[in-house]
Order: sequence, then structure tokens, then C-alpha cells
Amino acid sequence: MKILRDNGLTIVLMLATVITVTGMLFTGLEVYNQELVEHRAGEMRLAEYVVSGHYLSALFENWESEFLQMSAYVMLTAFLFQRGSAESKDPDGEAEQDQDPAKEKHDPQAPWPVRAGRLSRAVYSYSLGSALFLLFVISFVLHLRYSASAAAAEAVMHGQAVPGYLDHLSSAQFWFESFQNWQSEFLSTALIVVLSIFLRFRGSPESKPVASPHSETGA
Repeated sequence: MKILRDNGLTIVLMLATVITVTGMLFTGLEVYNQELVEHRAGEMRLAEYVVSGHYLSALFENWESEFLQMSAYVMLTAFLFQRGSAESKDPDGEAEQDQDPAKEKHDPQAPWPVRAGRLSRAVYSYSLGSALFLLFVISFVLHLRYSASAAAAEAVMHGQAVPGYLDHLSSAQFWFESFQNWQSEFLSTALIVVLSIFLRFRGSPESKPVASPHSETGA
């Protein structure tokens, strides 16, 4: 089917997302119920767990790091270079990566923000990085919200005082949760930038042609 051929990458990735999120839900429920049993508390049902701080904190903690990585990558590659990488613009390239969109404002095939006016073009010109950064901020706030909820539930189990949101925001636990994911995202991005200088994967748009010299920059 043409729709599957044209959208296969998105379909497969979304199916993989659903499968792994579901796997995370059921395994997380088992892990959390084991913890509850150890503290002589009643086990949690699936419907309760799916809206719990334990599950949603872990979910948004990971989304937060992914959106941070993608937004940083989109923005940094607009200004910084890595010679020889398939993931970089050519530092010696004379032509701009993208010409002034105002030149295409009368093209009927151009996206409507390009044709609508100067302000819409300016916003649209940086919309990908902006959207990814906004998703990072939203995920960060939701991570904080549900991480604080999980911390409150744990405090209750141990008979301790329940921390507030500001207390949790300033806690080492919250930032440990964030930094342990952020560092891996930045490292993996740096590795693909560097490895794409020397290694190839035939057919992938993220790779240079197999016979291209290592010094060639951009895919």
C-alpha cells in the first residue's frame, strides 16, 4: 500500500513506541508492587499505576532528555560545524543551507507561513527547534510534577515528611534523575557526529555515500 510505503518510518517508530511504553507499564507495575509488598502496603492495580508518580515520572524523565537532545541538535547544527561529518554543514560551503524564504513568498507550493507575511515566515523559519524545545520544557515540568508525587509517596511509606514541589526541584534526587539521562543523550549525539566521519551505512540519509572521502562534510 502506498500509505505504508510513504509513511513506513513513522509507522514503525510509533509502533515501537507503543510496544516499549506498554512494556514499561507492565514491568514498572511489577517492580513497584514488589516495593509496596516489602513495605507491607497493598499492591497497586494497573489503572492506578498508569497515573502514578512512579510510572509517569520515569516516562516524562525520558521524554524530557530526548526532546532536549533533539532541540539542542537542531539548533547547534545551524551554527556549529564538524568537518567530515554527515551530520554537519560544510564549514567551507559558500552557499547558505537555506535561502531567504521571502524569495519564495509567491510560490503556491511553499508552506502557507512562508506566503503569509514576514512575521509568520520568521516564526516558521525556526519552528522545528522551537517546537522541540517547547516539548522539552513541557516534559521537564511533567517530570517534576510526577517525580515530586513519587517522592511524596515514598516519604509516606517511610513515615517521613512529604516534600513540596520547590523542595523537590532543589533536591539532588530530581537533578540526578535528569542528569543521568541528559549526559547519555549528549554523548550519543556526539558519537554519531564523529562516527559518521569514518563509518557508513549504505542507503541511510544519515550516512555519507560509501565511497565518499572522510573529509567530505554533509550527507
